[in-house]
Amino acid sequence: MENKIIINFENADILLDENPVLNDVNLKINSGDFVYIIGRVGSGKTSLIRAINGEISVKEAATAEAAGFDLKTLKSKSVHLLRRKLGVVFQDFKLLTDRNVFENLAFVLRATDWKDKKKIRERINEVLKRVELKDKIQKMPHQLSGGEQQRIAIARALLNNPLLLLADEPTGNLDPETSDKIMEILFDLNSKFGITVIMATHNHQLIKKYPAKVYKCEKGNITEYDDTKEIDFEYFG
Repeated sequence: MENKIIINFENADILLDENPVLNDVNLKINSGDFVYIIGRVGSGKTSLIRAINGEISVKEAATAEAAGFDLKTLKSKSVHLLRRKLGVVFQDFKLLTDRNVFENLAFVLRATDWKDKKKIRERINEVLKRVELKDKIQKMPHQLSGGEQQRIAIARALLNNPLLLLADEPTGNLDPETSDKIMEILFDLNSKFGITVIMATHNHQLIKKYPAKVYKCEKGNITEYDDTKEIDFEYFG
């Protein structure tokens, strides 16, 4: 059975403040894929993720679709509907520092129309179990290590059962051992739960250790690599 395409860009131009960042993007990602986006700083990795997330308009394209939404015609009032099908993990965690773990996660559920307190607590316990941090539910962010904060951020991204997880440099602030734990969680979510993962990263050692499909951003273009041995990692370090 053929996998369903979850990201489909054909001849798409991605602009940031009316300035072209990526030109003539042709990108097809199937549901259930794990994909890395690599490239130097400013090459367009984050812009691509923001375009998929509906933060950046994709006007000039034959096709620009994400999770069943047409990004070319997506209205600002409908962006929240797209984002309910996506989970986003950032390099700097973006946890609310004045609330504990439970309240950080409950805030997201309430903002997406969850009302039942029992169901909210059950869902929070479910996602914390997936990232192996159920025992941290009452901790404040400053009481957690960097790796634990990132795992909470992943749990937050999972709250509304996303089809797609966008991870923008999720290990960028973490040591190698902690980075390995984050990668194990992401690959587990991909293999066991079928969540599509798109991860922008500079960490080429992780790509070698946890191989998957790779797309490289360079000079306004995106190139796909089926074999990581073909990539000049030193150039993109």
